[in-house]
Amino acid sequence: MSNYFKRLPDLEYISRLKDSKLSDYIVVKNLFKKGVLREDIYQNLSSFNKYKIIGDERPDNVANKIYGSAVYDWIVLLSNNIINIEEEWPLSQLSFENYMLRKYGEENYNSVHHYETIQVKNRKGDVIVPKGLEVPSTYTVKYFDSVGSEMITRDNITLSVTNNEYENKIQDQKRNIFLIRPNLIQEVINQVTKFMEYDEGSTQYVSENLVRGEDSNLYS
Repeated sequence: MSNYFKRLPDLEYISRLKDSKLSDYIVVKNLFKKGVLREDIYQNLSSFNKYKIIGDERPDNVANKIYGSAVYDWIVLLSNNIINIEEEWPLSQLSFENYMLRKYGEENYNSVHHYETIQVKNRKGDVIVPKGLEVPSTYTVKYFDSVGSEMITRDNITLSVTNNEYENKIQDQKRNIFLIRPNLIQEVINQVTKFMEYDEGSTQYVSENLVRGEDSNLYS
């Protein structure tokens, strides 16, 4: 992410350091600025390739594999609008095990988290109950079967889902991401670089990479 933070513009903010004068300012990175993909790129599915995160791959590993350099890890995150890596990126195996221990305790790994439906079809092959609906442990469905002209009752159409299965499913869903196609990388870099520049018309404007003021909300 260091390559991304280098692109963030600066902000001269009034100093709150001890012994500072009222006229003293310090230069900091404007973290309120956030790079975004241009809407026409973001909305165009042909701009992206699907990718499944393997094992303990981090954003820099994926960037190095797909784009040839780990410095493009921020583009991997930007492509998926990921802000909080700890919550939005799949955990490493060790981190996942520690997470499970903290949340459930080892003795409850395989305790039931919830119950889900199995798929139920009528004789014509129409789906009456889809697979994966979260329901109570005992669940019954009744439906009219037109082939046999009769009411059908199906009991016990549920499967238990353990804590371990539930959490692993969440992690697996996070592994499916989208990546900007390599041929669009430079266009995205140029766009984000331009977006980071300040508007010359602002009263706080010093340069395209620097503004000055006290209210940080003015610089996002």
